[in-house]
Amino acid sequence: MAALTILPLSATPYLLQFAPVGSDAIGYIASTQYARDIPFGIRRVFWTYGTPQQVLRGQHANKATEEVLVALTGRITVETDTGRGTETFVLDSPTKGVYIPAMCWTTLHLAEGTVGLCLASTDFDEADYIRDYEVFKRMVTHLAM
Repeated sequence: MAALTILPLSATPYLLQFAPVGSDAIGYIASTQYARDIPFGIRRVFWTYGTPQQVLRGQHANKATEEVLVALTGRITVETDTGRGTETFVLDSPTKGVYIPAMCWTTLHLAEGTVGLCLASTDFDEADYIRDYEVFKRMVTHLAM
């Protein structure tokens, strides 16, 4: 297995818009084909569903993985922390996504019935995950020096 490269702390989370194609009469398609802003090649796609409303998802950062998160149905409130600032995004339409850079702590609040889709820049590797917030803060402080 290749060693992980921790990406620099220059990127920040931001909202993406996916242009819908279609009409009320036939329905819509929203696709990354129309989103020229995804700043990485997509290596992995996964989705979350059936999350009880009181359960927080995320609660980690990735050392190297970049992600785009979309609420296909329902609503996801995404809290981000880059160590340089925090921001909250609300995903309540399949035409909106949020770019989550590497080294960004995220906490996800999913409304009941939400299906969330994640596009990721890497394959799953447990070594990529930082699951302790205090460790994340120390790493971000060290990388910023």
